[in-house]
Amino acid sequence: MNDDYLWDGSGEPDPEVARLESLLGRFRHTRPAPEFPWPARPEAMGASQPQRRWFRTLVPRLAVAAAVVLVAAGAWWAVRWTRPAWEVARLEGSPKVGSTRITGTARLAVGQWLETDGSSRADLSVGMIGVVRVEPNTRLRLLRARANEQRLALVRGTVHAHIWAPPRLFTVETPSAVAVDLGCTYTLHVDDSGAGMLRVTNGWVAFELSGRESFVPEGAMCATRPGIGPGTPYYEDVSPGFQVALSSLDFDKLSLDARATALGTVLTEARKRDALTLWHLLSRVNASERALVYDRMAALVPPPPGVTREGILALDRRMLDLWWNQLGLRNATWWRFWKGPWPPPSQ
Repeated sequence: MNDDYLWDGSGEPDPEVARLESLLGRFRHTRPAPEFPWPARPEAMGASQPQRRWFRTLVPRLAVAAAVVLVAAGAWWAVRWTRPAWEVARLEGSPKVGSTRITGTARLAVGQWLETDGSSRADLSVGMIGVVRVEPNTRLRLLRARANEQRLALVRGTVHAHIWAPPRLFTVETPSAVAVDLGCTYTLHVDDSGAGMLRVTNGWVAFELSGRESFVPEGAMCATRPGIGPGTPYYEDVSPGFQVALSSLDFDKLSLDARATALGTVLTEARKRDALTLWHLLSRVNASERALVYDRMAALVPPPPGVTREGILALDRRMLDLWWNQLGLRNATWWRFWKGPWPPPSQ
């Protein structure tokens, strides 16, 4: 469709636009614009006769012009946001939409699968809000394409998402967690077992499954496992020992001694910025372990006024939020507002 059609009627209309025009045509306003009373007499404002005529003719014209622009822009955005399909552009090899090989561009409709083999890559245009690059050996499905929700299911493979929309409009399901965009750029990989790894390069992503939540900022990573959900987020530059110990705490069945050793490694090697990890751990460890996590985090980032040891050990939400605000990772009210109740994974 030529987008000029939405402004001046030139070119061929998009079928969806034609359908909307047909449905809404009966509500078209054909009467003259109403006359509105002026708030004050021009004479009282000291205006001369020519000035009054100029003012009274200009304002209605400006109002009509503004209304036309708003209506046209609204129609344009409505059409672009509600199309139940995304555009797929082949980059390399022969990606498939359903059983059809893509040689140039194609449309991925809701419910359809996009697959790449070992030598194929493609770009997905997420409506008007972003782009998803699909790497080789990837299989995904478009679940929803609505004005208030764009949703993918990534079964296996790797995608790079670059989203510039408001938070929560774009989500990606995996077999073990849901990634909810909070305005960001990130890479998400899922292996054949359903385990995944999220790496955020800009902004924030919320990783969630059945109430288990991880908030992953720029420069951080978070693993996920089927049946468990997302692990504890950590910065990419942590030591290998820190990373291995944290993964064991998150996903392995450890003896008491092995668990104490893993936790000791995380606490000993934690830096000030790793308070991100320790803050998440507070609600994921048992009561005796929580006291150790509190002490180490308090040494790195002293709790602010209003936060007590007893309150944190009891997982007081208000105190946890106040302490989070000391980490330099945005105010807790920001991400609590946007996180809301995440949509459950599709069945």
